[in-house]
Order: sequence, then C-alpha cells, then structure tokens
Amino acid sequence: MIAVQITNRFEKLPVEGTKLKKLVRAICRRFGIAQATVSIGIVDDAEIGRLNREFLRHEGPTDSLSFDLSDGSGPGEPRVFDLIVNGELAVREAARRGHEAPAELALYVTHGLLHQLGFDDATAGQARRMHRTEDEILHALGYGSVYNRGVQAH
Repeated sequence: MIAVQITNRFEKLPVEGTKLKKLVRAICRRFGIAQATVSIGIVDDAEIGRLNREFLRHEGPTDSLSFDLSDGSGPGEPRVFDLIVNGELAVREAARRGHEAPAELALYVTHGLLHQLGFDDATAGQARRMHRTEDEILHALGYGSVYNRGVQAH
C-alpha cells in the first residue's frame, strides 16, 4: 500500500489532492515500490528557503526538497519519503511558462520523489534523463509534458 499525506501551507494554490496521490502511487509502482508512506508539504518561498538552508546549507528558495526517512531500502522494505514543494514558486513559474500551477506543482513532487529513487540532475546527461522521465510520468497522468513545455529555471 502507498499512503500519501498532503499538507498545504500555501493557501494561494488550491491542491488537487486526489490527483497528486495518484501521481505518487504511479511513480512508486513504476519503480517497484509496493509499500511506502509519502508526506508532501506545500510551502512558500520563505519556508522552503529556511529548510534549504537548514538541511542542505544552500541559500534561497528552491522548487523541492526531498528526504528518504526509510529504515532500510532493501527489496520489499517499506519506504518513507518526505517531500517539501514550493507552492509559491509553482504559481510564478506556471504563469511564466504558460501552464497551470497544479501541473508545475506535480512536476516538483515528481522531481523530489525521483531524486529519492536514484535520479540526479548534477550533469547535463543526468538532467536530460531525469527531465525526460518526469515528462513521461506527467504526460501519462494527464498533466502533459510540463518540464519541456518551456524553459525551466532551476
């Protein structure tokens, strides 16, 4: 079972909870995760900036932060993921890039979860692979190709 909990602390972005839960479950299934608890916190620039500084020692806001809180990561072991996504940035970027904010937020959720499943975007090749996978997943779930719809500030 994949349990998904969503806490929206950025009220200016209505959250499509059912659709986000479906997205998380689809990603877990795609990568063979049968048991997981995934918590998603939607916050503003100030909050994610504070967390970014506290946990990663990076200054300023970012699109997503993600953490694997699992006890073990062996085959069949239950996984526990904590995702924090920037609702304020999602609203700005969606307006700039010409699509809906919930699609941008779904991109951030997908991005954070993929990082915990072994994807990286440190090199150009890794980033291309990761963003292609993000768009495949988002397209399959009705969001369309969100990342490659426009230039993404990262």
